[in-house]
Amino acid sequence: MEREGTTSLAVAEAPATPEAETLATPERRMRLSRAAVVKPVAAVAGVFLFVFALQLIKSGARGLVPLLDGLEVSGAANATGFGWLLAYAALSGSPVAAIGITLLAGGVLSEAEAFGVVGGSRLGASFIVLAVGFFLYIRKRRNSDGLYIGVVALLTTFTTQGPALLLGLISLHYGWLDGVRFETPAGLLDVIDQVYGPPVRFLADLLPHWALFATGVGILLLSFTVFDRALPQLESEGEGISRALHFLHRRPLMFLMGCLITATTMSVSISLTLLVPLSLKGYIKRDQIIPYVMGANITTFIDTLVGAVLLGGATAFTVVLTEMLSVAAVSLTVLVLLYGPYSRMVLAVAGQATRNQRSLGVFLGAIVAVPAVLLLL
Repeated sequence: MEREGTTSLAVAEAPATPEAETLATPERRMRLSRAAVVKPVAAVAGVFLFVFALQLIKSGARGLVPLLDGLEVSGAANATGFGWLLAYAALSGSPVAAIGITLLAGGVLSEAEAFGVVGGSRLGASFIVLAVGFFLYIRKRRNSDGLYIGVVALLTTFTTQGPALLLGLISLHYGWLDGVRFETPAGLLDVIDQVYGPPVRFLADLLPHWALFATGVGILLLSFTVFDRALPQLESEGEGISRALHFLHRRPLMFLMGCLITATTMSVSISLTLLVPLSLKGYIKRDQIIPYVMGANITTFIDTLVGAVLLGGATAFTVVLTEMLSVAAVSLTVLVLLYGPYSRMVLAVAGQATRNQRSLGVFLGAIVAVPAVLLLL
């Protein structure tokens, strides 16, 4: 009997032996080897396509003038509504922000208008979290937790980005950051022209301006898709991230985590979408979502700042930097001085908005109506 028990125990523990682990390693090694090749290639290809798309959009920017005139996009308010709605449609803010600074570099938009498009792109970028929450709501038979997280992310973005837009427009008007300008090195511009100039000129001769612009937008969206392949797969690697978040429940650390993950992924859509599964699994509490979103909404401008440098426009760089610093100033003020009443207000409104289908419908109608009104002003 004792020997049988020993044999049974040995069989039960067999999967944990080194031999069993060795049997699993070839497949794991193959996946790691494939990722080691695919991710660097995807990163290089994504950056190449990103720069190529910016050059195409800049060259074809004039083709968008009739559309902007038809929509009567003139002034910061119109531009904000335009960028906001466009980010809803794209389910991402980065491509829309890149379009805004490219139109500025192409002379189609003014500083204030480009600032409005960039700011509007951030207002609409958080919609992806609500979209994911709605999908989980349908899939999990009316579990409203995902919707609640999406509403909290949107409300946090709206209530910080709104004051930041006003602060940034005041800064641009009075030139507070005019002394902080970055001139793209001439050598870098020469390299960009040598690499991208021939294909851009070829397509410019072949296509009308509007088609060239549309091609650039398509390649821009493709570049973000390709670059995503170089990023950590959040579904498979989210367990490690969630374990790290378990030790970062303090408000400043959650803020820094939002900054870090967004800076790493170069996409606020990715970093904010990560909130949904982590919160549903209990790794992040509802009130901890707010500082995370605040941090994410600051470093999300890094790719747009890089785009401004590559376009060679000192004005574009100032516009993006103004947006970034304005959001940081508002967010840090709220985080340090007003967080208690602010967080209670956001969570209370989110609770009311997701209380039933009618309340959610009113909330969705409002977040579409506001940018539409701004576009029509």
